Amino acid sequence: MLTKLIAAIASLGFAALFAAPAAAQEDRSAGALVGHWTGMITEQGEIPQYTLSVHISLDMSGDPVGTVLASWTRPNGLEMSRVRGPIGVIGIVYESRPNVTADAGALCLRAGNAAILRGGSESLHSSQAIATALRAGLADAGLPENTIQLVGTTDRAAVGHMMAGLGGKLDVLVPRGGKSLVARVQEEARVPIIGHLEGLCHTYIHEQADPAKAEAIIVNAKLRRVGVCGSTETMLIDASIAHGLLPRLAAALEKAGCELRGDAH
Repeated sequence: MLTKLIAAIASLGFAALFAAPAAAQEDRSAGALVGHWTGMITEQGEIPQYTLSVHISLDMSGDPVGTVLASWTRPNGLEMSRVRGPIGVIGIVYESRPNVTADAGALCLRAGNAAILRGGSESLHSSQAIATALRAGLADAGLPENTIQLVGTTDRAAVGHMMAGLGGKLDVLVPRGGKSLVARVQEEARVPIIGHLEGLCHTYIHEQADPAKAEAIIVNAKLRRVGVCGSTETMLIDASIAHGLLPRLAAALEKAGCELRGDAH
């Protein structure tokens, strides 16, 4: 079933995404900032970054559902296990980047959950095009297409309904965006939430790190997608190797267009 689902989303999803540039243009015409689409819709015959993201999310080795994390036996002989299971229906509220529609939908599905997604008004048409692709792939694989749903309104009242739990239908709410959005959800939500802070991601390079791997990792961590909150912002390097390795890493980053800032240490 998983292989069929991946194939369905890859084929139908790719076909549906030819409508996405037009959707992105609608967002632009509305005055929205949808520069995040840049590089996602590629020339005909290439795999869009969106489709690749779904492939990676769905094609991870092993099924997380049912995995035994730990097991033990009580003194009375009772056997206990901690087993991974789906959460249920996950609501995700995010801001302008439409690629979150693909990422969040695929990750929820991979873990056996249903997803209700509410994106930003700046990229509504783009998100709708992606959601249409995902739902088409689900239907073709014989799965309920409503497993992934996108809230089709930009009315902020919709976020309030999600924070209230949608009449008991929402099991957890995930705010993914700026500080004000996360703070609002943390303060007003009446369902469990999974929040995040402000990024400030560090990459640490150990004294025994392989120089070539360290260079590849730091360049990827910083520049693969610079607009996301998980992009590396600080590089920490062990003082014992800094003199020899730091110039190499700095040169690689600068060559890729990254600006570096630091102090005497």
